[in-house]
Amino acid sequence: MKVRSSAVKDDLQKRLKRIEGQVRGVQKMIEEDRDCHEIIQQLAAIRSAVQGASLTFMKDYASDCLMNMDTGDSATRETLVNDLIGLMGRG
Repeated sequence: MKVRSSAVKDDLQKRLKRIEGQVRGVQKMIEEDRDCHEIIQQLAAIRSAVQGASLTFMKDYASDCLMNMDTGDSATRETLVNDLIGLMGRG
């Protein structure tokens, strides 16, 4: 599956760059022996940001692949739905 919407692609790229910066920040906090509570707060923020990016991607996947299918093949639809459910279960 490709992300076809440029708006979704841009949103995901921004989110992932922000997450990347947050991870680098936590690495620096650990190197500087910062307080554990501060580090845990940042890790929770990272987890939340990753969940948000995942949700954005899954919404695009659902609308692009499931809602706009050209085929009436129920087996194909069932496979795509099961794939999405499997992805959601891994979180």
